[in-house]
Amino acid sequence: MIPTVVWGTGNVGRAAIRAVEAHPALTLAAVLVHDPAKVGRDAGELGGLGRTLGVAATDDIAAVLAARPRAVVYAASGDIRPDDALADFGRAIRSGAVVVTPSLYPLYDQRNAPPELRDPILAAVAEGGGSLFVSGVDPGWGNDVLPLLVSGLGTEVDVIRCQEIFDYSTYEQEDSVRHLIGMGHPMDYQPLMLAEGVPTMVWGGQIRLMARALGVELDGIRETLDRRALETAVTTRTMGEFAAGTQGAVRFEVQGIVGGVPRIVIEHITRIHASCAPDWPSPPDGVGAHRVVIEGRPRIEVTVEASDEGENRSAGGNATAVGRLVSAIDWLVDAKPGLYDALDVPLRPAVGRLGRRPA
Repeated sequence: MIPTVVWGTGNVGRAAIRAVEAHPALTLAAVLVHDPAKVGRDAGELGGLGRTLGVAATDDIAAVLAARPRAVVYAASGDIRPDDALADFGRAIRSGAVVVTPSLYPLYDQRNAPPELRDPILAAVAEGGGSLFVSGVDPGWGNDVLPLLVSGLGTEVDVIRCQEIFDYSTYEQEDSVRHLIGMGHPMDYQPLMLAEGVPTMVWGGQIRLMARALGVELDGIRETLDRRALETAVTTRTMGEFAAGTQGAVRFEVQGIVGGVPRIVIEHITRIHASCAPDWPSPPDGVGAHRVVIEGRPRIEVTVEASDEGENRSAGGNATAVGRLVSAIDWLVDAKPGLYDALDVPLRPAVGRLGRRPA
């Protein structure tokens, strides 16, 4: 059994506790929290399992890492604290742990990550013998291993299009939805996530990963952007009201250009209510989906819908990201220390988990 730590118990961390507990090769060694109110609470409660696991949450990072866990699922956010997240990665890797995380988007394409991110990780690997694998859902499996797998079914492949189409009204991340993406702000507000160059920073690595796997050279990466305002005010259960005239929908593309043509495309269509931008593509059930479309012969379309925590689609997406990461841990433990990406780490079947429910 591989002693595994879950670091952070928010939207991703809750799913990580459940995934580690369910994995037959892993044992939950510790849970690290930042909120003092969570210290001492049982991991089963924090993970929404409805039962205790006998592991009390702690905020003592030094003590947890001093016990030299073999793996760490790092579920704390890196969006607004990238320097802290990078430092945390280094501490865990220097303790000898395999670290898996969805944090820090530039490390998804680790070969092209900037030296200020890549070099400290490589130094920690050399010092402590741990490893790092960074992945998620989108960016993540929705625009690396899944589209590449499906592309292999085609005879002629003209364009690979990866779509995330979501209604964000059920999200419980108000700061991100309102301020990073801009929902509910006036149309002249500049959301950080939509600033020129930021989509390429987040999803450009996925374009490069797919191009590398497909054996094609990119001319470059382009961005497109469209935004729509709400015609009427809407009220959400988790984030309150979004006023009429404010941003209610966003559509953007990150395009990998090959031979002057967009051939590898990652597209996001995001709404705060289904009534906004009704002419744009919608998910089959109106809530949310990830879709891969292979334009060519034959035309292939694959749609993935995931739900968790009471049919919550955003929680389902988080759970699939965690599933990809946690399933990689035993493979990484057996591999040599290093910095890995999605093309290095295989997507593996749920060995030992079919029909299994932890006691």
